[in-house]
Formats: sequence, C-alpha cells, structure tokens
Amino acid sequence: MRAQATLRLNMTGLSEDPANEAERYRAAIEMAVYAEERGFQTVNLEEHHCAENGWLPAPLTLAAMIIARTKRVRVNIGALLVTLYDPIRLAEDIAILDLVSGGRFSFVAGLGYRPVEYHATGRSWPDRGQLMDECLETLLQAWSGKPFEYRGEKIRVTPSPVSRPHPFFMVGGMSPVAARRAARLGLPFHPPTERPDLEAIYRDELARQGKQGLYVSPGKGNTMLVVDEDPQAAWQELAPYFLRELQEYSSWKQEGVPRPGEDAVHSVEDLREQARFTILDAADFRLRFQGSASGSAVVHPLAGGIPIARGWQILERFADALT
Repeated sequence: MRAQATLRLNMTGLSEDPANEAERYRAAIEMAVYAEERGFQTVNLEEHHCAENGWLPAPLTLAAMIIARTKRVRVNIGALLVTLYDPIRLAEDIAILDLVSGGRFSFVAGLGYRPVEYHATGRSWPDRGQLMDECLETLLQAWSGKPFEYRGEKIRVTPSPVSRPHPFFMVGGMSPVAARRAARLGLPFHPPTERPDLEAIYRDELARQGKQGLYVSPGKGNTMLVVDEDPQAAWQELAPYFLRELQEYSSWKQEGVPRPGEDAVHSVEDLREQARFTILDAADFRLRFQGSASGSAVVHPLAGGIPIARGWQILERFADALT
C-alpha cells in the first residue's frame, strides 16, 4: 500500500512581474493535471489576502480551472475563508464546482485570524462569529434546493449540487465555540492541530444535540516532503524559499490563536527543527511512506517561489518515489 499523496498549491513567492506570475499559475494547473495522472488523491489549495509574498487569494477560481482539466483527483480548499464571501454567491459558486466536478470539490470552512483580510473585503472583524454562523446556515439551506427565508424574503437558490445532502466540507477552528458550532450543525470538525480538549467538547455537544458527526484529526500536521538524491545540498538550495513562506506565515501570529508552524524561523537549523519541510532521498522516502501504515505524503513544489523548473523536478521525483 502506497502513501496517500497530496499536491499543495498556495502560490507563495510573489513575483512583481505579472508575466512571471502568469507562468507560475499556469504551471500550477499543469502540475495538478500531472498529479492526477500519477495517482495523487488530492490537490489542496488555500486562501489568504493582502499577503506580501502572494498567498493564493482566489482559491475558488483556481479550483475551477483545475476541475475543468481533471477527472478524478479531489480538489480541496483548506481553508476557505467563508466569512469573507456573500453567502448566496458562495453557495452558487460551490454548487457549480460540485456539479462540474461530479462531487470532487471539498473545503474546510475557516473563520480566519487576520483583521486585515476582513478590512480588505469589507467585512466586520468584531462580527466574525455571527458571520460564520450565518454563512454556514445559509449554505446548508441554499443547497437543499428548497425555498427558505433569507433576510426577510423567501428565496430559492439554483442549481442544486449533485452531492447529497450537500457538498462535503468540514468546519475548521481552534476554539470551543468552533467545536460547538460544528456539532450544532451536524458537520465534521477539523482543527488544524491535535486538540483532544476540543474533540471532547465537540462530542459532548453532538450528544446534547442528538446528532452524528466526525472529528478529523490532523495528526502530526502537514509536513511537506522533498525527495532529492542529495538532501544536504537540497537544504541549502531550497531553504531560502521555505523561509520566505514560513517567515511571513509566522508574522501573522495572533495572541491567543495557536496555529501549526507559527514559530519564528531564521535558518536551515530552525527549518529542520520545526519540521514543516522534510527532505529525504528516495530510499528513505520509500521506507517511511510505503507499507500497510504508509499514511499521507504532501509535496509543495512551488513553495515560496521555488523556480518552476525546479518545482517540476521536485514533483516528478516525489511521484517516482511513490511507485
């Protein structure tokens, strides 16, 4: 049994030249097509706004492009910042993605943790909890295909998605409120780090509500893997790109909002200690990720602006090591 393979695309490493950015986005789509051909299970996208290093701001658009070019691979957004969208338009967009993909689209519904993203999209940061409740409740009603009361008027959202009872999604979050919200709506709960305390709150609330649910454990997190014949040399070559991504991510740290991989990193040694990226040769990769308990393996070939040609090499070596 081989590892469950995921291609991560978040488009970090902004180039100030739009022509270079165009090439990177086209390469990302082609990489998704290649990943499907090589048997990957998932392409995972993300969402952030006003990032200095160009974090993907339009994941639904990129998801649609990838879905149009593929037939089997699941396209997931983890996380989709649903509070930044108009709920009805979001329900319509996701319904179309679900129809065209045949149910291959999924997402983690995120609240977000950066006030600037709310400001930039015209949303109220203090009202984010209320916005989350309204959005999730509206999505579930809209996807039923039946008329429902929305802000004082009866409406019906069309078309209906093919997935029943609705497109698959999980509720993200790192608070008791998030755990109870997911349970109240009977939705899967997926915090970004392992939190037994939140799992207990979630399950208690499910029992209180008389609902079934699913707690999805992130395990040890989403370590990104590079396969290279010379790991030591690859660390020196790729560390600046890894640092470029992780240093911006860690700069978003918010007091009281723990996130995986938010510790400051300044060197190759810091990178290795944090273990968000791991570089292995092919033999070590196969020892670690093949067998009855092979687990999940994630490759992030364009991290921090890694040159496209090098990104292709990273992806191809990773795919070869899976076989």
